[in-house]
Amino acid sequence: MNKLPVAKRAQILAMLCEGSSMRSISRVVDVSINTVDNILRDAGTACDAFHDRSVRNVKSQRVQCDEIWAFAYAKQKNVATAKRQDLAYGDVWTWTALDADSKLILSWQVGGRDADYALGLMDDLRQRLANRVQLTTDGHPRLSL
Repeated sequence: MNKLPVAKRAQILAMLCEGSSMRSISRVVDVSINTVDNILRDAGTACDAFHDRSVRNVKSQRVQCDEIWAFAYAKQKNVATAKRQDLAYGDVWTWTALDADSKLILSWQVGGRDADYALGLMDDLRQRLANRVQLTTDGHPRLSL
């Protein structure tokens, strides 16, 4: 397997961070779109491992939690019935726990919008904190326990 030079890989990642599309990056850098996709996936895996390893024993005072909506393929109401049970299609929620002072993402999770995902975020957050914190959420009524 061929390896791209570090400078070209860095250029691809910089362009991704700037918001360039994967197709435009593949044209500008003269690589396959699959190469861009693989570099993005590798970088994501490395960043996830770094975050998981590094963001531990955090001494925070105030933590803000929220969820952000997006969709994959189509909005949930527009996904064909046959694809509704497949988690790769429809509404996607990114759950975040943010240190209010430093703006550091302490914990995050991608999934549905239900109590199981909310509890998963809280369990992960608890393991990353060194002390008790003031926790702020929007108090979504569907998620009240």
